[in-house]
Amino acid sequence: MRSAISPFLAAFFLGSIVGAEPAAAASLGKYEVFGVEDGDMLKLRAGPGVGFNVIVGLPNGTALRVHSCEQTGGTRWCRVSLNRARGLKGYVSWAYLRKL
Repeated sequence: MRSAISPFLAAFFLGSIVGAEPAAAASLGKYEVFGVEDGDMLKLRAGPGVGFNVIVGLPNGTALRVHSCEQTGGTRWCRVSLNRARGLKGYVSWAYLRKL
């Protein structure tokens, strides 16, 4: 028995792969915290949103490994781990990351 995929579904899945946004394509890339105001820190959170607990504050220059990103409301949140402490994982805003 042959199964057929509708042209709509095929275009949707192909578009998801080909038209990936830069943040999605950045999976497993190395980045650093950048653009946080002086005297402040980027909050590493337990989940993708400001309603999640803060795990730790990260100053500018902190090296991170980006594992994946997702859009939540108006913010793109990335699941990251610290380069120097890979067991420490959480979510940060994509807006404060710069490619190393």
